[in-house]
Amino acid sequence: MENILRFITPKADTSFLEEDMTIRQALEKMDYYKFSVIPLVDKNGIYKGTVSEGDLLRFIKNDENFNLKTAENVRLFCVPRYRPYSNLSINSKLNEIIKLALDQNFIPLTDDRGMFIGIIKRKTILTYLYDENFTFDSKSIKN
Repeated sequence: MENILRFITPKADTSFLEEDMTIRQALEKMDYYKFSVIPLVDKNGIYKGTVSEGDLLRFIKNDENFNLKTAENVRLFCVPRYRPYSNLSINSKLNEIIKLALDQNFIPLTDDRGMFIGIIKRKTILTYLYDENFTFDSKSIKN
């Protein structure tokens, strides 16, 4: 069994948002790092999902009175999330990671307490599979 810790980008090296940040702060951070999806945590570091550009755009579009002042006052926990990324536990198996990597650019990882501890990037998984000439039965990753 492969230890998935070898694939992790630790939280300290990962960009993420806190759910009490404002829409403006989120947009600025996402623009700076050129991210379209970013992990979301609470003030204690518990993983709460992801926020995407699409989530923010839908919120802005549906608010008739949205303006810069609104963007500075609305907290991310108020923004509905359309398609949050699934997360995995640090105890997950490689085939679970591969399955999620088919649909997500990264997999958020949590510890046994639900704390966000980092991400596994799709590119890291693909590089590993390529380097190892990894083969698998496609039936093992289907629903």
